[in-house]
Amino acid sequence: MGKGGNQGEGATEREAPIPTFRWEEIQKHNVRTDQWLVVDRKVYNVTKWASRHPGGHRVIGHYAGEDATDAFHAFHIDLDFVGKFLKPLLVGELAPEEPSQDRGKNSQIIEDFRALKKTAQDMNLFKSNHLFFLLLLAHILVMEAIAWLIVFYFGNGWITTIIASFILATSQVQTGWLQHDLGHLSVYKKSKWNHLAHKFVIGHLKGASSNWWNHRHFQHHAKPNIFHKDPDVNMLHVLVLGEWQPIEYGKKKLKYLPYNHQHQYFFLIGPPLLIPIYFQYQIIMTMIVHKNWVLAATCNVEQSLFNDWFSGHLNFQIEHHLFPTMPRHNLHKIAPLVKSLCAKHGIQYQEKRLLRALLDVIRSLKKSGDLWLDAYLHK
Repeated sequence: MGKGGNQGEGATEREAPIPTFRWEEIQKHNVRTDQWLVVDRKVYNVTKWASRHPGGHRVIGHYAGEDATDAFHAFHIDLDFVGKFLKPLLVGELAPEEPSQDRGKNSQIIEDFRALKKTAQDMNLFKSNHLFFLLLLAHILVMEAIAWLIVFYFGNGWITTIIASFILATSQVQTGWLQHDLGHLSVYKKSKWNHLAHKFVIGHLKGASSNWWNHRHFQHHAKPNIFHKDPDVNMLHVLVLGEWQPIEYGKKKLKYLPYNHQHQYFFLIGPPLLIPIYFQYQIIMTMIVHKNWVLAATCNVEQSLFNDWFSGHLNFQIEHHLFPTMPRHNLHKIAPLVKSLCAKHGIQYQEKRLLRALLDVIRSLKKSGDLWLDAYLHK
């Protein structure tokens, strides 16, 4: 710390040397009241800025004391614009002898990934097909209109209600995928247009909060499937996931539900209650509080026209989490290159049939439930 920077040639005035820091020092600044992070070897103090960050303070906090270069480039499409906000936060840079990555990360994998992203850019895979998304919106609006016309013309009998409900449910699922595209800034070049369209789709077609979604979903993408950091694995005591959480619940004798049967009640209370109750609860709490997101932990579902449409192209889970701003209709094009990268570094690339993936979810829930029961009874 304290090593000086180089004086520019021909400078008429002596420039103040920019401080340099070692990772040992940077990693100490990892609490909410003192947060530093590194982007492109520059060190920034984001403590005060975090509360004003459009993506929420938590997503920044997840990278406190760490290198955030790849996350920074993945989440922002207009680097010149966001760079203006970084300049006042600059406190120094990494010492020349320090590696660009922190905590023993594999530098070769990171270099290969950045080369892959450059290849994707050269292939124009981050360029959106606006007609594709316009047709998505059109088919959503058509389904909404058909459902209401059915009720209008045929009344609200059981059969018409069931048919209209099925169509509306399908429309709402597809609306969820479309707002997901807009929230990831993958439709338009300008962030402002994506944000405006996102507010319309999620606010007027889904009845939810765009701010809530941004704060929650970007945390998921920053630290996917990591407990206490990824809100998508916090199931509000309805489910226990993985191996660590069920054992902790069992040791603490927490039994909000019979978790050893969660693989049986998942389809009964999971899809019907997760979004309408749990997510709406979080939306309301977000509005009140604020007055107004890992390769080895995921897998793909094989590509087909139905799977692509049914899942909003999130059957390409691996590619989407590597390139969150890539328009979904291009994910299948980058998939072979991602497979090659994984094969080169011995990383398992999983791709399953849809039914197999659903069955694996049930098996995983049963395994976690059994771990909880064993810890609950014997530890």
